[in-house]
Amino acid sequence: MSAPSVLYDAPGPKARARNWLYSVLFVLVLALVAYFVYAKFDEKGQWAGALWKPFIEGSTWTQFLLPGLVNTLKAAALSIVIALPIGALLGIGRLSDHKWVRIVAGAIVEFFRAIPVLLLMVFAASFYAFYTDLEADTRPLFAAVTGLVLYNGSVMAEVFRAGILSLPKGQTEASSALGLRKTQMMTNVLLPQAITLMLPALISQLVVILKDTALAGQLTIGYDELIRGSGPITGNFNNTIPTLIVVAIVYIVLNLLLSWFASFLERKLSRRKKTPRGAKMLEDAPSLVTTTTQGGSAV
Repeated sequence: MSAPSVLYDAPGPKARARNWLYSVLFVLVLALVAYFVYAKFDEKGQWAGALWKPFIEGSTWTQFLLPGLVNTLKAAALSIVIALPIGALLGIGRLSDHKWVRIVAGAIVEFFRAIPVLLLMVFAASFYAFYTDLEADTRPLFAAVTGLVLYNGSVMAEVFRAGILSLPKGQTEASSALGLRKTQMMTNVLLPQAITLMLPALISQLVVILKDTALAGQLTIGYDELIRGSGPITGNFNNTIPTLIVVAIVYIVLNLLLSWFASFLERKLSRRKKTPRGAKMLEDAPSLVTTTTQGGSAV
């Protein structure tokens, strides 16, 4: 009989042996898949030194990759800075005591959350082209940021709403007993505690914003981000696969840095304040479609 732990029964000898076997089989299958991919690329000559030589030359990075990377970071940074406060306002609006505020905020969130990001970018590009006096060089950036903000701001609104609702009901009751108004309760009591709970889901959505900047490089929008900026490399050296591998590695490094920063920030916040008893961490934004309110009803 295995000894019980807090969360589950500890596995016995047979279960541990079975877990080790599954782990070894998984590693072997993963190694076989990696070797298969390597062999197929090797058959097509994709590992030839001539195809990878451009990436050890500084001019390739300074002329193509780094400018594209700067544009990617610029669009992502602007979208994050704008989407975060918009998401917070919409999320708090859906919790408002005023029905007309809840309905308007809910309609905005559900509408833009249901439209693909690329379609929002295309609509924004057409709007800026026909109804504004923006220069042709700046329209792609505005279209990319607009699409990213509209979609991700709506998703973040659900993150903020679910984070606030995940707090114990006693937090609201204690604030009301102290005579705090709804605005004071939200800004001084609920939001500071909910930030720690929302952080994993928010960082997950920030990673999505960073990756979705690649959609702005489509021909309809024409924003010169990282993937589009690497296009001349493939045209000059006919090395599409190596170029895409290098671009993918750059995205992986950026996302790892963002995740590291999120872990660092989470540790800093956890030292300053403890998570309220009874609160639940929000791990992933897509799982926030149905949330339980403080009163127990689904929203």
